[in-house]
Amino acid sequence: MDGVDVIVSHWAVARPELDVSGLKVFGRLHRSFLVYKTTIAATFEKYGITDSGFDVLACLRRSLPDHRLTAGELAEQTLVTTGGLSLRVKRLEDAGLVTRTRDAVDARVVYVEITPAGSALVDAVADEHFHKLNTMLGDLNEDDVATLASLLGRLEHSARAVELANAPSDTRAEPTP
Repeated sequence: MDGVDVIVSHWAVARPELDVSGLKVFGRLHRSFLVYKTTIAATFEKYGITDSGFDVLACLRRSLPDHRLTAGELAEQTLVTTGGLSLRVKRLEDAGLVTRTRDAVDARVVYVEITPAGSALVDAVADEHFHKLNTMLGDLNEDDVATLASLLGRLEHSARAVELANAPSDTRAEPTP
C-alpha cells in the first residue's frame, strides 16, 4: 500500500458511499508531478533558466532548419501560456538567448530565433534534463513506458473533453489532440 491507498481506505470508512476512484489516478499523478518538479528544478537552477524558458528555447531548437518561429507558432507549440509568452521571450532576449525580428513584408509578424548562446544552453540543459526524465522511469520497461504514455494521452484527452463540456459556450474551443 502507498499513501494514496491509505487515503482511499480512510475515505471508504469515513464515507463508504463516496466514489473516490479518481483519486487512485489523480492522487498518484499529483504525487508523481511533485517529485518530477523537485527533480528537474535542480537542473534548471544549475543553468539559471526556468522550465518555461527551457520550453521556449527547446521549441526553437527543434524548429528546423532555421531555429525560428513566429510568436504565434511558438505560443501554439510550447507549454507557456500565450499571455506569458511575450514576457518569457523578452527575458530570453535580454539574456541574449533569442532575438526578435519583424517580418519584412508584414510588420505585424514577429519572428523569434534562438541565438548560438541559446542553442548551447538548451543543448546542455536537454542532455541533463532528459537523462533525469529517463532515470525517473526507473524499472519501467519499454512496454510499460509505451502503455503509460498512451494511457496518459487518453487521460489528457478525457480531461480536456470534460473541460470543454464545462466551459461557458462563448469560450469553447476544440480540445488539443
